Amino acid sequence: MAAFDAGFLPGRFPIDAYGNGGFRFGDMSHRGSILVLPIGIRAWDVADPRRIDRTALRPVQAEAESIELLLVGTGADIVPLPPDLRGWLKDMKIGLDVMQTGAAARTYNILAGENRKVAAALIAVA
Repeated sequence: MAAFDAGFLPGRFPIDAYGNGGFRFGDMSHRGSILVLPIGIRAWDVADPRRIDRTALRPVQAEAESIELLLVGTGADIVPLPPDLRGWLKDMKIGLDVMQTGAAARTYNILAGENRKVAAALIAVA
């Protein structure tokens, strides 16, 4: 469990649960939002979908060659991302699907289980 104390857990893990302001994965829990990337899960300092920008998604950019689809869970409500951010991801050949966090977590688990090149940016919900 000490691995996530630094805000990063290497490896690929399904999202076991979400809600109550956090997530369960890899036999541990984390309060707050997370980025689920091909190399591991990291704490993500985004609590408001309007704060999702290029800076917030730099870790996604760093792994762009390993990601074909980014699922963005914007909390309890679906909040569209700005066109320039969509274009930025498209330029990196990363598809984008924006949905509620619960739906994004479930979709991530299905696609990761099929060994798809998927990542998820998940805002924690109460």
